[in-house]
Amino acid sequence: MCRLRASRTLPGFVLGALCLAYAAGAAAGWGSHQLSVFMGDFGLAAAALAAALSCLVYGCTVGGHARPAWLLFGLSSLMVAFGNGTWGWYELVVRTALPRDSLAEYAFLLFAPLAITGVLVLAQHPRTAAGWLCLLLDGWLIAGSLFTLSWSLALGRIAAGEDGSPLRLALNLAYPVLDILLVSLVVGLRFGGRDGNRAAVHTAMVALAVTVTCDALFTSPELRSNYHSGELLDAGWFAGSLLLAWAPWSPRWRRPLREHPSAGGLPHRRVATTFSALTPYAAAAVCTAGILYNALGGRELDRVVAAAACTVGLALILRQGVMLLDNLSLAQELAHKEAHFRSLVQGSSDVIMIAGANGVLSYVSPAALGVYGRDPEQLVGGNLLDLVHPEDVGRVLAEVRRYLARVRLTTHRSPGGAELSARVECRISSGAGEWLHVESTVSRHRDGLLLNSRDVTERVMLQAQLQHNAFHDPLTDLPNRALFTQRLRAALGARGQQGGTGAGIAVLFLDLDGFKAVNDTAGHQVGDELLVQAARRLQSAVRCGDTVARFGGDEFAALVCGPLGRLQVQELAERLRLALSDPYWIGGAELGVAASIGIAFGTPERGPAADPRVAADELMRNADLAMYRAKSEGKGRVVLYTPAMRADLERRTELEERLRMAVREGGFTLLHQPVVDLRSGAVTGVEAQARWRSVGGLLLTPAEFLRSSEHGDAATRFSRWLVLEAVSAAVERRTLPGRGRGAPEPVPVAVRLSVERLCSPGLYETVAAALRDSGLPADELVIEVARMGPDSLADELGRRLSALRGLGVSTWLAGYGAGGGSLGALARLPLDGLKLDRTLVQDLGESALSRTLAGHVLRLGRDLGMATAAEGVDLPRQVSALQELGCGQAQGSAFAPPLDEPRLRRALARRGYPLPAPAGPVPARRAYSPAADDTRTSGRTSGRTDAAPGRGAHHHGGSDLPEHRAVTGPPGGPHGETVIPPA
Repeated sequence: MCRLRASRTLPGFVLGALCLAYAAGAAAGWGSHQLSVFMGDFGLAAAALAAALSCLVYGCTVGGHARPAWLLFGLSSLMVAFGNGTWGWYELVVRTALPRDSLAEYAFLLFAPLAITGVLVLAQHPRTAAGWLCLLLDGWLIAGSLFTLSWSLALGRIAAGEDGSPLRLALNLAYPVLDILLVSLVVGLRFGGRDGNRAAVHTAMVALAVTVTCDALFTSPELRSNYHSGELLDAGWFAGSLLLAWAPWSPRWRRPLREHPSAGGLPHRRVATTFSALTPYAAAAVCTAGILYNALGGRELDRVVAAAACTVGLALILRQGVMLLDNLSLAQELAHKEAHFRSLVQGSSDVIMIAGANGVLSYVSPAALGVYGRDPEQLVGGNLLDLVHPEDVGRVLAEVRRYLARVRLTTHRSPGGAELSARVECRISSGAGEWLHVESTVSRHRDGLLLNSRDVTERVMLQAQLQHNAFHDPLTDLPNRALFTQRLRAALGARGQQGGTGAGIAVLFLDLDGFKAVNDTAGHQVGDELLVQAARRLQSAVRCGDTVARFGGDEFAALVCGPLGRLQVQELAERLRLALSDPYWIGGAELGVAASIGIAFGTPERGPAADPRVAADELMRNADLAMYRAKSEGKGRVVLYTPAMRADLERRTELEERLRMAVREGGFTLLHQPVVDLRSGAVTGVEAQARWRSVGGLLLTPAEFLRSSEHGDAATRFSRWLVLEAVSAAVERRTLPGRGRGAPEPVPVAVRLSVERLCSPGLYETVAAALRDSGLPADELVIEVARMGPDSLADELGRRLSALRGLGVSTWLAGYGAGGGSLGALARLPLDGLKLDRTLVQDLGESALSRTLAGHVLRLGRDLGMATAAEGVDLPRQVSALQELGCGQAQGSAFAPPLDEPRLRRALARRGYPLPAPAGPVPARRAYSPAADDTRTSGRTSGRTDAAPGRGAHHHGGSDLPEHRAVTGPPGGPHGETVIPPA
């Protein structure tokens, strides 16, 4: 900034130094007559030439309105340079006096008209007729007064002394008259610098004024008769030329815009400055001085002076009349504008107040009665701070002080800039005694403040309501997940600041068991009312400092902070569980739900986990894990989080990923286990079982892999793969070359799927597409249900099984005797066969109880019109026992383990397996004869008759192998499960 200012002021200092040096040389006579003449002629010519070149270059390079004016100034200076050069030529080269009527005189004469034209181009033109009239009158006042004074002082004597040629008289009078006219224009006209360079215009006007002043002095007969080149008068001309040379390049500056915003860019009336207002009177004073000089000198009244003085007086009278009319018009316009703005202020819905430096109100608009409910006249004279809420006074004062400091700083740095304002919000007391939220725009007004205030109470209330809705549940008005997370992070952050030694933190996740059934049976409106009552019970059961939140649906959470141990938190969780489990009375009906609760305790963390955000997310995930563990363990209980839950989740996630990769990359292979008829030993079917191919090429039973496939996207993909592979293998066996007379007939292939997979979207379409694309007959595919599952899925399962039977596919229930499911659901399901679970088969040879249970299950299947079978038959005595109980089919190591494709084909080629010899007479406690297996009841409407030849029993897939204790039998049986090999 300092360098920039120095670069702007340096040319001015150089210019001043040159002028002072020239003036000093002229005062000293330049040391010699020859040098004095040279500097008086060629020095002035050089200065004028510099001014000419400067103005011409500037006019050619810069466009805009002022371009012609600078070109004219350059030409006028060029005339001066030519005149001074000619004068020097005669005095220094020719060494004669300047002749009369030389080119120099005509060149000097052309200076004034060119300069006058340039001044007229730069001047601001009036916009009204009155303005043009005032301009003409002001011009004549100045010109006439100067002419009167000049005629009295010198021009009269010059005119009287020129008795010869009229041309000489005209030339002698032309110089002063044109100079007077130029001075009149410079003094009387206004120059705004429409090109933005006001400093350049004003500098040029000063340069012309200096030049004209020197010309006027040169006109005096006494001074002109004794003039010689190089004297002090030349210093004025030299300074005028240098000023004109510097004018185009002078530093630019702009006058700050003071137009009121309401003007909207329209032309506005020009207000006269003090100088322009006093100019006519000063001109009249000059004219009077000329008359007095003529009268006091004892001279006769010159007719020229009398005529000029009269016209000046007449012009002054006309000027006063025009100014009087203009003032009246201006007063009327001002009154109109004042009335206009007063109506705007009084009609505004905002309250406008003016307060002094001490806060006392000097004006209050009428809108205060409607906004504040207070009489404006009663507010005037009171202190503004008396209306502000006591809690907001300090903040309001701080905002006002900050605003005033900013105004002072801005005014100091950029004077005349735009007015600053500030917004202040506070509460104002209304006439009804309420506190209104008010937003005020504060700006300066003289020595006080101007406040434009409006009532924003509704907006503030709406913002508060929106903020409340953003952090609260709309149904129960409890905090939502966002607010719960925010408070949890704050609690963890506060404990972190205490070094982990503060109060304990526990997070409880709660889920309502059975809420979906309430929604389905009673309706969503009743469900919403139940949620509202549950929220009230939770709020009443926790302490006042704890947070209860609703995350959505039937999920709630509680944040417990304080000096509570784990036992107290568990007791609190039990109270919450009991409170939620109490009956709900809604619409005169009693409804009941239970609650599963998971608890996670916050522990002091170190390192990155100490971040409250990370710690809060981890704590909520842990509580969620504990809550789902409570639901998986039977619901209606409280479970504490342990690190083993996280490890189990990570293990399941890893297993699902490995399962997905195994399905995608072909890591599974398919084995088949024969199903044997217990009466003939013939192979009546095969069951497809998946095996995992390890890195070493071994085929392992991936029990944990397949249990993890019961949930998620990986389960769906695995189920589809199992169906498609089983169908593809069956089709391949049907199309083996060499099949002819005496070859074994194709046997059905069974695929076991869980209830969840059967009810999942897309499974029916997968089965239908597999049969359609492969060409496998539908009666050669059997879909087995892996146990019955929950009764809630019984209806959907029945619809899916009916759809499959519509394709011609057989449906069996496998693993019966283990797991859940009611007899009513079993009777409703469209099933073709029933298969005993291995847990009922493994003790048939030793346990009478197992024998009795298996017999009753088999009889139940026959009574329902189903074919019967058993799985896990590993010993000959189990085969004998099943034969005695009337079981139709069996599979297990007693016949064959799961076989790969080549061994399966050889087994099918044998067409059967030998059966063990009968163990003896049937025990007396046998409930029915073996022949009963052939009996099919006809009372079952949805069942089928006994399976046709070739329609065999069906075994489960490895994904549904239950846990069982080892039994004596052949080693390496098909159901022995190996551990998961490393990935």
